[in-house]
Amino acid sequence: MIDIRQVPHPDAVRRFDTAELRRHFLIERLFVANEVRLTYSHIDRLVVGGACPGSEPLVLPTPKAVGTDAFLKRRELGILNVGGAGTVNVGGTRYDLDRRECLYVGMGSGEVSFESASPDAPAKFYLVSTPAHRACPTRKIGQADANRLELGSPETANVRTIRQYIIPGICESCQLVLGFTELKSGSIWNTMPTHTHDRRSEVYLYFDLPEDARVVHLMGEPAETRHIVMSNEEAVLSPGWSIHSGVGTKSYSFVWAMGGDNQDYTDMDAVAMGDLR
Repeated sequence: MIDIRQVPHPDAVRRFDTAELRRHFLIERLFVANEVRLTYSHIDRLVVGGACPGSEPLVLPTPKAVGTDAFLKRRELGILNVGGAGTVNVGGTRYDLDRRECLYVGMGSGEVSFESASPDAPAKFYLVSTPAHRACPTRKIGQADANRLELGSPETANVRTIRQYIIPGICESCQLVLGFTELKSGSIWNTMPTHTHDRRSEVYLYFDLPEDARVVHLMGEPAETRHIVMSNEEAVLSPGWSIHSGVGTKSYSFVWAMGGDNQDYTDMDAVAMGDLR
C-alpha cells in the first residue's frame, strides 16, 4: 500500500482546517501487522513507511511511484527499529536489529525483506528513503555507534539525548540524515526555540508515547503557525518553509530524518521566540 502526497504551498496551508492539515502532513497507521505501508511525498521525494512482519517475512515492494523496476535502483534507505527484535535481509545479507538500532541501505543493494524474531513481539521497522546518485556501503549502526549529544535544561523542560545515526562522520550517505531524540522524564518540549531549514525537508516519527498521551506538533510559517495533535507511532511531514517543534503531555521520543541540498545538521535558520505567531 502506498499513499501519494503533493506539496502544499504555504499560502494554501494558511487556509487549511484541521482535517486538511492532517490529510496533507500526518502519516497514520504506519505499523500494521503483516504489512509494509509506504507514503510517497513530493516534498524532496521522501518515501516514509513502516514494516511490521509477523510469522512470515515481508518484502519491500517497488511501487510505480518510485519510477524504477527496483526500489533501491535510484534510492537509499534508512531503517530504525522501534519494536521488538528483528532482521532485515538486504541482497542476501542478514542484519539483526534490536530496538532502536539502525540500518543504512545504499543505492543498488538489491531486494530488502523484513522478519520479526518473535511474532508475539513483532519488530516495527521505520523506513525513510531519499533519492540517491551513488552507492554508499550498507551499514548497521547501533546506539553505541551513534554520535551522542546531551542538550537542554530542566528550566526549559527539554532535557534530551540526541543520537545521530546516519550523518557525516558516522555513516556515509548521499543525502539522507537520520537519528532519534529521547526526552528525559519531566521534559516535554522538542526543537524550541524552533527553526526552519529551507534547503532540506524533514519528517518526524513520534514514539514511546503512552496510549493516553499526545504530542502537539507545531508547524507552518513562523508568523502563521499551525498545529497537529499526534498519537504514538505517527509521523508528520515538514517542508523546508515550515517550523517543526512539539510539546507532549508526557515525555516521548522521536525519529528525525532529512533530505535535501546538504547534510549539515547545524544548517538551520533560527526563529526568535518573539517572531512566532
